[in-house]
Formats: sequence, C-alpha cells, structure tokens
Amino acid sequence: MHLISVDPRALKENPDKTRRSKSSPQADAVLLASIRAVGIVQPPVIAAERDGGNGFVINAGHRRVAQAIAADLPEIFVLVDDATDDGGAMRSAVENIAREPLNPVDQWRAIERLVALGWTEESVAAALALSVRQIRRLRLLANVFPAMLEHMARGDMPSEQQLRTIAATGHDEQAEVWKKYKPKKQEHASWWEIARALTKTRMLAKDASFGDDLAQAYGIVWQEDLFAPADEDSRYTTDIEAFLGAQQEWLSNNLPKRGAIIEVNDWGQPKLPAKASQIYSKPGKGDNTGWYISPRDGSVQSVAYRLPDAKTAPAPGEASEAADETVTTKARPDVTQKGLDMIGDLRTAALHEGLARAPIEDDMLIALLILAFAGGNVTIASGSSDNPYGHADCRKHAARLIDREGKLSFDRDTLQQVARSVLIDVMSCRRNRSDSGITARIAGEVIGADQFLTNTATEEFLSCLSRSALEVAADASGVAGRIKVKDTRTALVEHFAEGRFVHPAALIAPSVDEVAGWAARYTASTSEAEAEVEEDEASRGRETEADALEEEIDFRDAAE
Repeated sequence: MHLISVDPRALKENPDKTRRSKSSPQADAVLLASIRAVGIVQPPVIAAERDGGNGFVINAGHRRVAQAIAADLPEIFVLVDDATDDGGAMRSAVENIAREPLNPVDQWRAIERLVALGWTEESVAAALALSVRQIRRLRLLANVFPAMLEHMARGDMPSEQQLRTIAATGHDEQAEVWKKYKPKKQEHASWWEIARALTKTRMLAKDASFGDDLAQAYGIVWQEDLFAPADEDSRYTTDIEAFLGAQQEWLSNNLPKRGAIIEVNDWGQPKLPAKASQIYSKPGKGDNTGWYISPRDGSVQSVAYRLPDAKTAPAPGEASEAADETVTTKARPDVTQKGLDMIGDLRTAALHEGLARAPIEDDMLIALLILAFAGGNVTIASGSSDNPYGHADCRKHAARLIDREGKLSFDRDTLQQVARSVLIDVMSCRRNRSDSGITARIAGEVIGADQFLTNTATEEFLSCLSRSALEVAADASGVAGRIKVKDTRTALVEHFAEGRFVHPAALIAPSVDEVAGWAARYTASTSEAEAEVEEDEASRGRETEADALEEEIDFRDAAE
C-alpha cells in the first residue's frame, strides 16, 4: 500500500460498495466543512480496476471523495491498495461498521486540545460544522467532577440547563451529590435530581449598584455565564449574603434626600410606614421615597409614598368656620373601574379573534404557547419544584424570549430550549394533584420516553406486585419461579443486576381505548357546545322572523 496524489474527479465508484443508502444532508455538511477547514485527515483507499482498465475505483471513502469534489479540491492524497481476492469487500465493511463516533466527553477533549493550540471557539465551530453554543456547552465539561464525567462518557448526558447548573458548582459539592444520586450499572443518572440538589440562587452583576471596591471588600468573585447574550453583562455570584451586604452598604452611603430605607415583608413587598399611601404617578415635593433591596434578585428598588397631613385641633372660635368650609372631593379618574372592565372584555374579544383568524407562523405559535403558560391566570401543579405540590412558574422561561427592546424573540435555538423547559415544568405523570393526566402519557409515547425508564427489577418495586403478577414477570423474563415470593423477587433482581427490566405496567403509552375514550369525551362536549350555539342562532333567527311578520301585520292594520 502506498500514498499518491490524484484528482478526486478521476476516481470511480465501487459498484460493490458497502454503504448503499444515502447519508443525511447534515452529515454531508459536517464532512464538507471539515474538509474545507483542515482537508482530508484519513486518505480514502483505492485500487486499480479489476477489468484491466487504467483507472482506479474507491474501496473506502466514497463520502470523503464526494465532499472533496464539492470543496473544489484539485487533488487529494489516497492510499493505493494491493489487489485482493475479495475486491476490498472486507476492508469496506470494516471501514463502515467498526467505526464508532466520538462521545461528547471525547469531543470536549478534542476541542480543548484545539483551543490550547490556538484555535478560537468560532474557528472550531466552523471546522466541525457546529454552532458556537454547542462548542461552549461541551466546554462546560471542564468543570464537571471526574466520576460524573466518566459516566457522561458512556452517552448518558444531562440537558444543557442541567449541565450549566452542575458546572457552576465546585467539585466538592458535585462529589457529595454524586455519591447520593449515583446510578447503578447500566442505569441512567437522574440528572434532574442532581441539578436540583446543586441549584444555587444567582445574583447578577447587572443588578448590582455597588462597584468593584465593595465587591472586593465583601469577597465577591464574579463568574461568567457562557450562554448569556453577548451584548449584556453575564457575570453572576452565588454568594448571596456578600451580595446583599454590599448592596446594603452602597444604599446606606448613597441614600438621596427625603429618602428612607424601608423593610420588605415575607413576600418581598415594601412595608410602608403606618397610614402611608403608595404613589403610582410622579411624586410631588412633599412626598417621600422608600428604598429597599429586593430579596428576589438583590436589586435596589424604590417606592414613592405620601404621609397623611398632621391634624391640628381648631381654636375654640374656629370650630364653626371649619364646619362651613366645603369638603374637597377626590378627583374622578379618567376611566372608571367599570370602564376598565369593559376595556378588558374588548381586548379579550379582539385577542381571541386574532388568535383564531390571523396568520401565525410555526415559530411564533410556539412562542405564544410558551407565553400563555406564563400568564397570571395559569396555575400548574407538576411537582417540578422542590415542593412536590409546588406550582411551576413558567414566567422565568417566557422571560428568556423577550429581547432588549421588549419584543418577543423567535431565535429557533432559544425557542426550542425554552419550549423543552416549559414542557418539563408542566407535564407530570405522578399520581397526585400534580398529575397532567393522559396528555402527559400521550406526549411520552410520541417522544419515545420509555427508553429512559430505569430498571424496575428492584426489591422496592417488585414488592409492590402481587404473587401472580410477580410470577408472570419472572416467567416472561425466563426466570424460574421459587416457592417463596421473596425468593422469586431476589432471583429477578439478580437476573437483571447488569441489565434492564421494565414492567409492562410502568410503560408510558396509554391504551388505545383510554385515548379514544378521552378524545371522545371532549369531542362530544365540543360538539354539544357547537350544537347549542347553532340552536341559539336558529332560535334568534326564528324570533327575528316572527317579529318582522308581526310588524308587517301591524303596519297593514294601521293602513286599513
């Protein structure tokens, strides 16, 4: 075997090549970008034509040759294979079957090596046909605990948000949490539990009023959020006490005239002085301003309020004069409460009409759906919070779709991430008030969630089965039944110690009858509602016709 340089257009396809099916456009685009950036790393293997021709046929590397032609390379290096009895069939099979793609951890190591050699994230992304966001996501693995990283190398990766949460903590904390939630062999890690255990409240630098001097005095070390928009300050700290202390000291040193520091209640709302009334318009000269620190994000906030006038006792001779004075009445607002209610009804009618008839693109429809879940009239109990009966707050997800100008953004990558986050917070299959019902199981079947079910061959789960159900499960798994129930359970656990067993009752997909019954129930209610509307319209039409006929008769009687 020797190396030569040839024009890729002169090479002929092997009619007996192993890969007959077409590769995906995405895979071809990745290979083309790689060839344009660094050339062909592994030369294709060719051999002389067997029918006595002077040309060469490709034994291995058809895609590389095709993308080299697409990249307009005048020549490429190839390996000329010695003649074989099988025409290169075995080499072609090994070339396509024995290859394994890099796992995410190995991809990260390769990227770190390129960065160390002077490659920028942008250039690496262009060479590998990946987005800069994907490159930065992989680089978060540098902050992951080694044992956790070793598990991720097997292909069990957390979501982007979970990885960000894990990477933002120290190795000591990760090690402690990993010890508690480390999965058994051949099982997937419960990344959402790991991320929840490592979740820390962040205080953003953009909400800090203090400068670098106070930050240093309180020992605040800013960290960068690699996934934040490039045009905003993405620094943050998890040292909540230091952040709030620096904010409090800055506020004390920069309190304006007629300003006072006020406390907040348990809900984070400012506590005004007794009998003070809050002012929502521009404060006047005699009004006061209260300053406080929001416990939610640590930002310095202000509220204007007005104290009541001090009452003085009238002199003995002035009592009658005071009684004769006209009492000033409160000015009427521009729009009354009833008017505001009418405005709300009008807006709602227009909104519903637009949602039903206006043209809406797919991306906009997804964004609007996310926005709808963030409404003040929506309460979702899915168990996604620390409290298993807590309410999921979708506003934090919807806020990620608002750009700097206060407009709804339709960036596809962000939209997909936010949509997934909303679905995770909303949908639940638990058997309590957080259950989403059959809709969550239908969704789980669509996305193939059964593949993520963990091994149910555990003592805890199998003890929930009846004797007959346990024996059926053992027989289906090829495990011989035992005289004692506990021995059968032990045998099943041992049989699947290195494997995975999912009891049929745990499968997510609902039965056809369940889905049909659920759909029929709500279809019937919709049809009944439509029938009632049609009946009302018909009734109003009959009444209108009767009224018209009665008016015509009255008119004829008057004419006669």
